Amino acid sequence: MGKKNMQSQCHPFAHPKRFLPRFLLVFVLSLFPTLSFPQSFDYGDALHKSLLYFEAQRSGRLPYNQRVTWRHHSGLTDGLEQGVDLVGGYYDAGDNVKFGLPMAYTITLLSWGVSEFEDQIAAAGELQHALQAIKWGTDYLIKAHTHPHVLWAQVGDGDTDHLCWQRPEDMTTSRRAYKLDEENPGSEVAAETAAAMAAASIVFRRTNPHYSHLLLDHAQQLFEFGEKYRGKYDESIEAAKGYYPSVSGYLDELLWAALWVYKATHNHTYFNYATENGEAYGGTTWAITEFSWDVKYAGLQLLAAMLPMEGRNKEQKQILQEYRSKAEYYICACLNKNNSTNVKRTPGGLLYTRRWNNMQYVSNAALLLTAYSSHLHSTNQMLNCHTDLVGPNEILSFVKSQVDYILGSNPMGVSYLVGYGPSYPQRVHHRGASTASYRDCKVFLGCMQGYHTWFVRHAPNPNVLVGALVGGPDLNDEFRDGRDNFAQTEACTYNTAPLVGVFAKLHELEKESFSSTASPSLLPLVSFV
Repeated sequence: MGKKNMQSQCHPFAHPKRFLPRFLLVFVLSLFPTLSFPQSFDYGDALHKSLLYFEAQRSGRLPYNQRVTWRHHSGLTDGLEQGVDLVGGYYDAGDNVKFGLPMAYTITLLSWGVSEFEDQIAAAGELQHALQAIKWGTDYLIKAHTHPHVLWAQVGDGDTDHLCWQRPEDMTTSRRAYKLDEENPGSEVAAETAAAMAAASIVFRRTNPHYSHLLLDHAQQLFEFGEKYRGKYDESIEAAKGYYPSVSGYLDELLWAALWVYKATHNHTYFNYATENGEAYGGTTWAITEFSWDVKYAGLQLLAAMLPMEGRNKEQKQILQEYRSKAEYYICACLNKNNSTNVKRTPGGLLYTRRWNNMQYVSNAALLLTAYSSHLHSTNQMLNCHTDLVGPNEILSFVKSQVDYILGSNPMGVSYLVGYGPSYPQRVHHRGASTASYRDCKVFLGCMQGYHTWFVRHAPNPNVLVGALVGGPDLNDEFRDGRDNFAQTEACTYNTAPLVGVFAKLHELEKESFSSTASPSLLPLVSFV
């Protein structure tokens, strides 16, 4: 192909894409209802695409092997005004701000999935890409931790950023950096970053031991910082309050971080912290039905529940059992097997927590349930819900139902993982994806010009945000594909992050189900055909 004409690439209507009108799609699906509920999915392809998404979210100077070529360098002066190098990291969603709390949480989830299902990810040929996705985040977090008691927790201002619709390559909005220190504490971000560093150190322990040790040093320093100098981070950084407010406080993050640092170090100081403070901080008392960037209780309870009982004294065993009971309350709530509170479901069977970006709760739950299923299988245990006993394969079967819904087995017949399958959201609420690629069109795009030229147009986005998991349908399984419908069409890094490990696990099981050497005891309840 010859060189494309730059002016034509800059015009939003130069190359309209052909797509099936929604009313016609609905009509066709009504004639052939089975088309909207495919029974088999390529989880390996979904895994591959999910890792591409993180390359689209990169900030900083992009590497030579960047696969998402419609993106280019951005944020190259981040931190310059404050005299610190804050170039790199990830944009959290469809905007151009780097929020420290969701970024660190994304890395924790990615690392958890990779550490739990490393063999499966490697077998799918995606381990190097997964490691690169983690390291892009941890490299930045190391930069942001400039002193044992200083952590730069945000770059950019959400208010000014949301007034503009610009590619990250063109940003003219504030790139002010915000830090946490002894006078301006932020225990949530310090502890979550400690958890991310610790979880990542486990991932790199074998392949890059020097880097693993470096991450662990940062993790321990950050935990000490968050624990010693306590305070809600959104009171120190008020610019974060309108976007990532800390509703649950920081006690859950402190327990969460302690357990991750314990898993990485086997230092009983951190184990004792989690057990001795379990009741006071809510770890053994809060029964929760959601897991998210803000509310970590279900995750930390499940981490504690998977710790071995051997070598513990009677009191420690009792506390771990209390953690387990709360973890299993969450699992049973997702399975609709509690005798009281369960997680709502849409008529199509999707877990439903709330209207705004509901898919984050679905994908987060999928990772927790998949990890716990593996734990039950390896320890030959059952889940004791109020209604009945549940085996690990039944849990996996439910996870598969949620993942299949995401990939297209739903009433709308649409994949909510962008770029996967024949039908997926075309108008994702994302500045870079919805405007002309900087590589094709280096003409500067102004602040309001982006709104007037690109945001309002009805045509599909010129760039496909492959691997992004959008907010998803409402309580009635309905979805409107529009850039202005950000509650449903915006994607976040912590939506896709937990699916990396889950896709790898399902990919392995799918291959085993079609293999003559597969053990029948592994998959009696997980159907792939």
